[in-house]
Amino acid sequence: MVIIHTSFGDMKAILYDETPLHKENFLKLAKSGRFDSTTFHRVIKNFMIQGGDIDAKEGTRNSDRIDAEIVDKFYHEKGALSAARQGDRSNPEKKSSWCQFYVVHGNTFTEAQLEQLTIDHKVLNQAVNQLIQYESHADLKNKLLELQRKGDQEGMQKLFNDCIDLAEKELNVEIRKKSLNPEQIKIYTSTGGAPHLDNDYTVFGKVVEGLEVVDKIAEQRTGGRDKPIEDVFLTMEVVEVKKKEITEKYGYKYAE
Repeated sequence: MVIIHTSFGDMKAILYDETPLHKENFLKLAKSGRFDSTTFHRVIKNFMIQGGDIDAKEGTRNSDRIDAEIVDKFYHEKGALSAARQGDRSNPEKKSSWCQFYVVHGNTFTEAQLEQLTIDHKVLNQAVNQLIQYESHADLKNKLLELQRKGDQEGMQKLFNDCIDLAEKELNVEIRKKSLNPEQIKIYTSTGGAPHLDNDYTVFGKVVEGLEVVDKIAEQRTGGRDKPIEDVFLTMEVVEVKKKEITEKYGYKYAE
């Protein structure tokens, strides 16, 4: 178990066996003290708190990256410990930063809001704009123009959503992304999190105690690049805890 010490309290995190590269790397950096005196340098309330920038502390520029270990069953629920990374354009393999990590703060969602997250709205907008060019869909064009005239944003969104099946069939485009499973829906409507990050970033652990500390850090005032006005320093400690004890106390069951 890794204990992340801050001036707002401690967070206790477990690391997943199913992400061995990230687990080994994180433990090595934590045990060596290299995380100590780094900060949570990027904080976005209802999203995440990001820290561990050893390069900034040591004045280095390490280009090493860790191969992605994205596991379907590990979601970006509140408290998820995940690896930061560069964007897809420069990093299509989704490789992780060698040191920077984030803890999800997140938000709770309704099932309707989660359904909206499964829609590629950019593709949908393009598809509807293409459909209204056809004479056969003059009625759709007239409805859209009337809603635009009224400034009825909610009505326009409903109209676009009602066009999904039609657009996918007539234009042969994929508008709906992979739907969330029942477990994800349960998590994001109760515990909360950041569902749009699932299957895009490596989740390699979970804060099992000290979520209130995540809340406190997420509340800090920030300036440019979402950096807290007052530095939020951290240190780390690695302690040995039997897996059986973790299961009994926190309910996390390790794979056989």
